[in-house]
Amino acid sequence: MSQLSPNLTIAALSIFVLLLIGMVLKSRTSSDNLRSYAVGSVRFSPITVALALASSLTSAATFIINPGFISLYGLGAYLAFGVVMPLAIFIALVFLMKKFRKYGVHVGSLSIADWLGKRFSSPFLQKMFGALSVLLITFIVLICVGITKVISKAIDANELYVLIGLVIVVFTYIMLGGANSLVYTNSIQAVVMVIVAGVMLYSGAGDVFASGEANLFHQLSAVDPKLVMPFNDTSPLFRDFFEVVVCNALIGIAIVCQPHILTKSLMLKEDHEVNRFLVYSILLLVLFFSVVFVGFYARAYFPDLMFEGEPLQMDGIIPAFVVSKFSAYVSLLLIIGLIAAGLSTLEGLIQSLPTSITNDLLLPLMGRDTDHSSAMKINRIIGVLIAIVVVYLSWQQLTSPNLSVAIFAQNGVYAFFSAAFVPVFYGIFTKVQNKLIPVVGTLTALGVYYSVYYLELTPYMEGATTKNPAIASALALIISFLVSGVIYISLRVAEKKDSIPEVVEDLGKSAS
Repeated sequence: MSQLSPNLTIAALSIFVLLLIGMVLKSRTSSDNLRSYAVGSVRFSPITVALALASSLTSAATFIINPGFISLYGLGAYLAFGVVMPLAIFIALVFLMKKFRKYGVHVGSLSIADWLGKRFSSPFLQKMFGALSVLLITFIVLICVGITKVISKAIDANELYVLIGLVIVVFTYIMLGGANSLVYTNSIQAVVMVIVAGVMLYSGAGDVFASGEANLFHQLSAVDPKLVMPFNDTSPLFRDFFEVVVCNALIGIAIVCQPHILTKSLMLKEDHEVNRFLVYSILLLVLFFSVVFVGFYARAYFPDLMFEGEPLQMDGIIPAFVVSKFSAYVSLLLIIGLIAAGLSTLEGLIQSLPTSITNDLLLPLMGRDTDHSSAMKINRIIGVLIAIVVVYLSWQQLTSPNLSVAIFAQNGVYAFFSAAFVPVFYGIFTKVQNKLIPVVGTLTALGVYYSVYYLELTPYMEGATTKNPAIASALALIISFLVSGVIYISLRVAEKKDSIPEVVEDLGKSAS
């Protein structure tokens, strides 16, 4: 067990934060308006943006929270979060990024809501998604809880004080910097994450390839045979093929439809850089998503899920594993890496969420545009209000989570990208201009999602203590896609019928 000094940890974390703040201050002068704040004004290389994207997509959820699911529920959780969802994300990145960028660069979009509003010439759609972006606060809460767990465990401090300090520091330096500083800080964090991912995966590799009773999966089978089965019927989230494969495949595709993900492509100034950016991004993401496998190591290390005589909550398994398994200096490196994993996505959300609320909801309601002199002031006020809400909700999740903060976060994030998928899909892959399709698709997805979840529709939800948001999201995606498809086909058929008389008339004129 490591004897990690709290003072040494505080000193190392202070140096790390000062480094990030220094980079923010260096790039601050470039973010003097909402447009440069949102998408940047500096020319970034493909590898730099790839580092930013990979670190944004793999947050505290991937490095801290999701490995806890694997520790509790085994192979089914790993297949969901370590295999199916990443593969779906890679496919979605390749197919969605280029198309989104092509139109986003042309019209100068700052956010998903802005992009949708301009693509369908619909101020209503822009305002609706500006309002819906509030759901992403739940993901900010997840990351704050994960980082707070790591820091408080490492320095033996009160979680509330750590949480408040974390929110004040990170919200402040991101609101000062914007997209330019975000890419720089994400790049540093991604490099640290690469090192940490390698160390954590290597730490238990010997047990994976060992023979006999020393083999990792033999150890896990002795703890609970269900840990090595592809489906775990005693879990609330990984009970069968539909939950593990179908739900997570659909979510992996739709998850790319988040503002801090797709808008990364707008930071590239040249189209020919996009392919290299995607290759670098996917290679990094393969490594980062592999970190969830560490959940198996942690369960073998804590077979009874006890730490220092206390039962481990799911969100605390990986922090406890890091501070107890490794030597002091390695633990310190891993702690910084876990924090970097959380900060990378947290920064992106802090930058994109107030921007979307300001640019897509408040400014249009006030009759002002992006370049108005008050835009940045409003943006920062919104950032402060979000910070206050985040502290309140995060403290609730630290003190009384429903299994994990991940369930709370998924209930907001999954609802958002379920609602966004149909509009983004039709905006990218069709030339349709009819506003009915994206609006009905969005409203259908929201209606299905919250009906399934809160009215406990389907056998998966009935009487469940912990309900699976992935079920609600998958059904919302399927039904909204089918409904929008029917409308799309109906409109195409109607257009063809209307065009028949014109064709006959033209043929008549030609014949005469």
